[in-house]
Amino acid sequence: MTQTMNGAQVILKMLELHGVRHVFGLPGETTIGWYKEWQEHSNIEYVLTRDERTASFAAEAYAKITGRPCVLEAPSPGVTHCTPGITEAYLSSVPVIYFSSDIPINQDKKHGLTGVDQTALYAAICKESFVLTKVAEIPFLLRRAFRVATSGRPAPVHIRVPINVFHEEAEITDLYAEPEYQFFPAHRPVADHSRIRAAIDVLLAAKKPVIVCGQGALISKATQAVLDLAELLQIPVGTTTPAKGVIPETHPLSLRVIGARGGMEYSNSYVREADTVFFIGSNTDSSGTDHWKLYGDPKTKTFLHLDIAEAHVGNNFPLKVGMVGDARATLEYMVELIRAEHPGITRDKIDLTDIKRTALDAVFNSNMPMPEGTVSPVKLTQVLDRILPPDAIVTAEPGVSAIYPSALMSVREAGRRYITNYSMGSLGYSVPAGIGAAFASDGPVISFTGDGSLAFVLGDFETIRRSGKNITVILTRNDTYGWIRGEAILLDNVDAPWTTDFGAVDYVKVAEGFGFKAARITSADQIEEVLSEAIANPGANFIEMMVPSQDKIVPFVPAWVRTAKERKLPYFA
Repeated sequence: MTQTMNGAQVILKMLELHGVRHVFGLPGETTIGWYKEWQEHSNIEYVLTRDERTASFAAEAYAKITGRPCVLEAPSPGVTHCTPGITEAYLSSVPVIYFSSDIPINQDKKHGLTGVDQTALYAAICKESFVLTKVAEIPFLLRRAFRVATSGRPAPVHIRVPINVFHEEAEITDLYAEPEYQFFPAHRPVADHSRIRAAIDVLLAAKKPVIVCGQGALISKATQAVLDLAELLQIPVGTTTPAKGVIPETHPLSLRVIGARGGMEYSNSYVREADTVFFIGSNTDSSGTDHWKLYGDPKTKTFLHLDIAEAHVGNNFPLKVGMVGDARATLEYMVELIRAEHPGITRDKIDLTDIKRTALDAVFNSNMPMPEGTVSPVKLTQVLDRILPPDAIVTAEPGVSAIYPSALMSVREAGRRYITNYSMGSLGYSVPAGIGAAFASDGPVISFTGDGSLAFVLGDFETIRRSGKNITVILTRNDTYGWIRGEAILLDNVDAPWTTDFGAVDYVKVAEGFGFKAARITSADQIEEVLSEAIANPGANFIEMMVPSQDKIVPFVPAWVRTAKERKLPYFA
């Protein structure tokens, strides 16, 4: 069927055909032509933010939780502001379809206001970056965008739209979508069968194997396949911080988080002592491997690696077997082969419950004295873990706000219930991610943030209030860029405060000014009541709690803990 349509109408229709329900963005002059058609002809909800960076992080979190590519849009004046969220999405393998409107093609050569080479800007942090120049090509290019974003290793695709394209018309004859690209991963290639059999032989011969899942296992929705393999061969499963929740952390075979950002001593020790390590959906980055030192001398271990991205497989550790394929599909076939070809296999049961409980209780019951005027973040996480509803989502960002829930909070139902940005690690993530999470799900959202990060995103408190969503922002405040302060003092013997400390702000008053229900926790015995009231309140909530900086009470960071032991500083491990 041939239809005469303008560019704005074609874009909207193609998004509808791909099942898009929300678009995160901020308005600009170069996008007004799109909004006019949108208001009159589409039911896609536009989520207006107060900063393009916020929109980009919200889109990244929304895609993580829904399993669908999320649409982001920004005007030409704010096109550079989306780079933090797009970079995080690129490194986290999250598909975002990013539209940036622009002045007419080549007007930048005349120094037209806001003109910049957007395509070149985003080519390095997107799988593809291209320009819509002809309305008739929009259906083809949008099908390509969704296909590229959701296939192989998922990642963002950038689409540049000159202002005139929204208004120009063309005869459209191919207005359709390819339904398989409405979700990710769109395809599930199984790794080479001979390599799968070789990996099985290695696992069967191993004396103390361990599985380490990165967030690729979450992206692949490989929970059941990981559990089937782990239970069949009785192999414990650890996860990197971004992969927290691949399997329930209360499962007898769950080691919980390992690595340098929330790994506890017991879990890190277990993987260090393993003779065989099977990486699943992990890029073996510095954070998840304690700067590649977590496993000791790699020549003393046997490594297996399964990932959809061939560049990740064997990148940092020498492999006995490397497999390129979708995690869920490949593991399902691996389990099928083991059951068919080794029907009588038996393994001694492993139950890590007591080890985990002992480690957690040692922290929860330590009652470590806190510096004057501060409250223990351990107690905060302990209460939250106990009262958190099963449909809740927690977002957190690097620093003291994330390190404690990463280590101590238990994900009891597998899935994306805990969202962090440890791929890039930029500040100002958690609150925008909470906005994205709230539009992606129906349960309450808890966003852990620090005051260094909060200053990046205070304007979007108005977005939270306007949304009517049940979002509770918890500020673990210490009036410093605490992670940098800790790194400088503990590892480099630098007098950090001159570069890290800043003045106090009455954040409770600020939050109240935005219409939040706000509270301040000043003692541990207030935590449960304040948290419970906030989670039960369906609107916008804010809680402030003073906590010690990382150099005063050292958290679960192996390099810092080693220093704390040498200097006899208080630490959690």
